[in-house]
Amino acid sequence: MDALELLQLNLLSPMVLAFFLGMAARLLKSDLAFPEVLYTALSIYLLFAIGFKGGVELSKTPFLVLLLPALATLFLGLLRPLTGYFLARKALGVSRVDASALAAHYGSVSAVTFLAALTFAQALGERPEGFLPTLVALLEVPGIVVALLLGKRGGGNLGEALREVLTGKSVVLLVGGLLVGLLSGERGMERVKPFFVDPFYGALTLFLLDMGMVAASRLSVLRRVGFRLVLYGTLLPLLHGALGVYLGHLGGLSPGGAMVFGAMAASSSYIAAPAAVRIALPEANPSLYLGASLAITFPFNLVLGIPIYHALAKAIGG
Repeated sequence: MDALELLQLNLLSPMVLAFFLGMAARLLKSDLAFPEVLYTALSIYLLFAIGFKGGVELSKTPFLVLLLPALATLFLGLLRPLTGYFLARKALGVSRVDASALAAHYGSVSAVTFLAALTFAQALGERPEGFLPTLVALLEVPGIVVALLLGKRGGGNLGEALREVLTGKSVVLLVGGLLVGLLSGERGMERVKPFFVDPFYGALTLFLLDMGMVAASRLSVLRRVGFRLVLYGTLLPLLHGALGVYLGHLGGLSPGGAMVFGAMAASSSYIAAPAAVRIALPEANPSLYLGASLAITFPFNLVLGIPIYHALAKAIGG
């Protein structure tokens, strides 16, 4: 399958098309809107399902198989916020607080980007390692912690922000789902499969419809901050994604697994990181970090990034 066919496969998936439908609805000023309760229900369902399915796979995975990918994940969790911070300071010229806020978002991970990459790999007939959701949970927190430490002189409450991250919805659902899946195993999965497996991609499609509307509402920030933020929101994910693919290969992941790992590394958070930044760095500009994460990086990864990371994984791992 050549690059054009891969791009077409990604662009014509129901999830990506739903995302663009949401953007179009917002740009056309449609009255389409998701009730807050539905958004909350979908996000809870998706995060718990990711963790649960990962826990079931983890129950069948030997520790030594997981060790190297876990070490690579921790390394990325420390490196990504540092590169995000220093590039924001040097290339964008933003304040220490705004650079730290951006670093928190680009140091954490987007579970939805992970899901989109996983779906893409499975559509190609590949079988990424089942324990990858464990790495999503492992990558979620360290980047935010490092970024908040970089910006702690901003005057926010660091301890409260860390508690917010560790007890926040994303981490509790991912880690809790992992534990439930790990303890209940394959037998437990069989009992809930009709709810957590078959409807999963339908729920993801609806979630991305809503995310398209949210992303479109942030496009106005691009006019205010200029082209440099666009470069930051695309080149930084490419750097992190290439590094993630390479480290995934070194850690023994399959080409499909390395691609998904690269997409994880390239993603930026818009659930856990904003909650933590609001508390620890209240002076940070939300339009800047949410605009970069949602209006630039998320669509870029969804449309172009994932096929690029797939091509890199194939080139490195065969």
